[in-house]
Amino acid sequence: MKFVVKGLQGAGDVVRLTVEASDAADARRVASSQGLNVLAVQAQNPLFGWLPKKRVAFALELFGQELVSLLESGLSLIEAIETLAEKTEHRGASDALNDLRNHLLRGHNFSYALEQLPAFFPPLFVATVRAAEKTGDIREAIARYLEYHEQLDRIRRKLVSAAVYPLMLMSVGMLVTGFLLFYVVPKFSRIYDELGSEMPFLTRVLMQWGSALEAHAGTTLLGLAAFGAIVAWGVTRPALRRWVVPKLWAMPGVGDRMRIYQLARFYRNLGMLLKSGIPMPTALDMAGGLLSPYLRAGLEKAAREVREGLPVSRAFQKQGLTTPVSMRLLGVGESSGRMPYTVERIAVFYEDDLARWVDWFTRLFEPALMVVIGGIIGLIVVLLYLPIFELAENIK
Repeated sequence: MKFVVKGLQGAGDVVRLTVEASDAADARRVASSQGLNVLAVQAQNPLFGWLPKKRVAFALELFGQELVSLLESGLSLIEAIETLAEKTEHRGASDALNDLRNHLLRGHNFSYALEQLPAFFPPLFVATVRAAEKTGDIREAIARYLEYHEQLDRIRRKLVSAAVYPLMLMSVGMLVTGFLLFYVVPKFSRIYDELGSEMPFLTRVLMQWGSALEAHAGTTLLGLAAFGAIVAWGVTRPALRRWVVPKLWAMPGVGDRMRIYQLARFYRNLGMLLKSGIPMPTALDMAGGLLSPYLRAGLEKAAREVREGLPVSRAFQKQGLTTPVSMRLLGVGESSGRMPYTVERIAVFYEDDLARWVDWFTRLFEPALMVVIGGIIGLIVVLLYLPIFELAENIK
């Protein structure tokens, strides 16, 4: 569920931040971990979430790519921002870029200027730029953020592409089954009633079902629509998600994959922050926003233990944030002093493991789903024609 957090940031500036959290307390913790002194937390009305929202067309990835290209061409930061503002056709995005330029002309840091536009620039992007300002290599920091974002998008695309075909199969199967039950079965039911022939038990049950659907078609469709609306509304309820998510995490196989996906995002984020020069305790606080509440409490404890001097590998192991492989790799990173690169290697390991599992699951699930859908449709068709087959045998 999304919450709008209002608070103080930096030199007493009032900002609004939209965060994804399970409840208001969780949203407050996420905002506080990002350096915001929270004043108020308000949930976005889920009823309005169903309506189309007017959003400012601002592509952060495209902005970063173009900014890096302009800086590499020799333009100063202010000149690059001015150039992007002039080429942007959308009024809202152009106004945002002009605000950036004005802040820079007043002598403010680039990170401070970005921080004043939380609707356009996420805290992670701002923190990356702020860390790079100490070394003066903003171009490299933005390029690093774009690479990080591309890696996360690669995982999402893998999961989405794996889900598209099964969803299409299920949708087509439901449409064909609905057509048979609501249109074809009632037609056959009237024909068999006129013939008055004896029907097998399963066919008789199917005919009665079809007659009932035809007699109450409007009520049935309305009930299905209401059921779908209730399910969709229930998904937006934090209480329901707090009840469902632990059940999913406890399921063998499913919970393990959810944990690997969360850890892959977390380690990818953490590696990018460490390579940007952000200290480990601060990076842990910032990276926690990507974790689900199921793992976030453990990360908060691990961050406290790291501040108290406990090695990262042991702190992560105690809080369930490692696997045997990542535990050993973290130990190697601590001994070699190459923790940022080690953390990124762990993220790559998790991503590859998740990709292999998705490939295996789709190869198994898609044929099984086709068999189930084909079996349901085939059973309906066989039951429809079974009396005709028996009648043909009797004529012989």
